[in-house]
Amino acid sequence: MAEHTSSSITVDAAPGAVMKVIADFPRYPEWAGEVKEAEVLGEDAEGHAEQVRLLLDAGAIKDEHTLAYEWISGPGTGGEINEVRWSLVKSQMLRSLDGAYHVTPLENGSRTEVTYRLTVDVKIPMLGMIKRKAEKVIIDRALDGLKKRVESGAGEGEGSAGSGAES
Repeated sequence: MAEHTSSSITVDAAPGAVMKVIADFPRYPEWAGEVKEAEVLGEDAEGHAEQVRLLLDAGAIKDEHTLAYEWISGPGTGGEINEVRWSLVKSQMLRSLDGAYHVTPLENGSRTEVTYRLTVDVKIPMLGMIKRKAEKVIIDRALDGLKKRVESGAGEGEGSAGSGAES
């Protein structure tokens, strides 16, 4: 099993507000630095994205890939989604990409701990230490961007609780 990198951050908002921003893929270019385009290719019956095409530009690394998503309601959540996992469908530069956001309510649900887990395998040879450092940079940037986006209220009232696509 491949090693993964993970990190957590506390967001001053309820878990539902955090998941709403995570699920609003078309708006990722507004807060997720390396994401230049995000297009929902398919949704499940509840309106959650099942496949998303992402165009990334991280300077020296440019890639377009498609990810498959799984939305999970954990025990004791009252049916609320508390985790989203993704895996690579296709990519030009990546062999595999598996990740997850997991949200945990804090302080009676007024704050949220968000944990981001990521495992990346590139098609070009790369030392494990360098790969994990790159994963850590990706995770930290994503968590910082997510925190700022949620706490600014920019995700309030936008899109749907699913993919953010209009019905």
